[in-house]
Amino acid sequence: MRRPVSPFGDLPREVAVLAAVALAVAVGFGVVAPAIPVFARDFGVGKTAAGAVISAFALMRFVSALAGGKLVDAFGERVILTSGILIVAVSTGLAGAAQSYEQLLVLRGIGGIGSAMFTVAAVALLFRVVDSSRRGRASSMFQGGFLVGGLLGPLLGGWLTGISLRLPFAVYAVSLLVAGAIGAVFLAKAEIRDEPAVPVVDAPADDPTDAPTDAPTDDPAEVVSTSLREAFAHPAYRTALVVSFGTGWGLFGVRMSLVPLFVTEAMQVGVIWVGVGFLLSSLAQAALLIPAGRYIDQVGRRPAMMAGGAVAGVAMLLIAFSTLLPVYLVAMLLFGAGSALMGSAPGAVVGDVMKGRGGRVVAAFQMSSDLGAIAGPLVAGALADTLSYGWAFAVTAGVLFVGVAMSTRMPETRQPTPLT
Repeated sequence: MRRPVSPFGDLPREVAVLAAVALAVAVGFGVVAPAIPVFARDFGVGKTAAGAVISAFALMRFVSALAGGKLVDAFGERVILTSGILIVAVSTGLAGAAQSYEQLLVLRGIGGIGSAMFTVAAVALLFRVVDSSRRGRASSMFQGGFLVGGLLGPLLGGWLTGISLRLPFAVYAVSLLVAGAIGAVFLAKAEIRDEPAVPVVDAPADDPTDAPTDAPTDDPAEVVSTSLREAFAHPAYRTALVVSFGTGWGLFGVRMSLVPLFVTEAMQVGVIWVGVGFLLSSLAQAALLIPAGRYIDQVGRRPAMMAGGAVAGVAMLLIAFSTLLPVYLVAMLLFGAGSALMGSAPGAVVGDVMKGRGGRVVAAFQMSSDLGAIAGPLVAGALADTLSYGWAFAVTAGVLFVGVAMSTRMPETRQPTPLT
């Protein structure tokens, strides 16, 4: 009997469900984002303390990722996905009812732990419900859910914040409960399509301290996990980590922190052009996600990572060497186009090198992007302060080009024919 497919063509229904969960989570996060620093300031704290509430979430998400990966390997993706969303939902609802700054800070930190659990579990499950020939498109669809939600959430969040500083937290908690319910109901009987991992040349001998974890599932058979040590032995996985680090550095770090200051201070134009540039970048990325996914599956991960990093790097160089408004707008379009490939291809590589569960493998991959998002604004900001904006963006381009250089030497991991 043929299994039902999603509206996403030949992709399984689980991809649509995971994309819907990602959309709900991203909308909720976008709703609460404008309210968090304002709500913190309402307790009478300074700007640094207000910013620390945001940092607490990001920091705890980063430091707990590997632990979340171990939980996935031990208990399975679906259990940890639902548990992670529930933790974020409860902590967010309580944060909206916080009576002190300290309560708000602690609760947002707990939310970061739940976020790490959800993200690692969702991505690990995504890689297991599709075979290699469809993994690029699946990754693009999942990223699309986050992208669309990230665009819609802040629009609603700004309006809700104007009504009440506590209301966005309640809305976010409800959206998370909806996302958790979607996952619990529609992923309960997800069909896992485990396949042989891409062979590793000169793989190291098994290390008893980092051995794969065999965990029981709903079926009598056991599921084998890929250890982090096994994944690191593959050059393609190491390349995916570097490209993911560059994506975090440029897309989630420098673009969000430094580009707005560059537009208003160096280009000396109105703040509205910050929004225009970001909108063009997001539209380009959204429009190219589906074609990018097809390219990754039909042509390969390696050329996609090379092309994505090269286009994004050129975009950063354009901004580094010009303060003209048209150049900035073209650069933002190019950066969005490069991000469509960079945001999906490395994830497909990670799925290709996994055999069975790979919670820790996915966790390290997530951490590489988060680390880039943390380091990028700090390093680029210091360069802008001591040297110039040009140096900051040129170094960002250099980080992206390192990923391109490594991609040229990595083995292709795509398997063009679905396994039956």
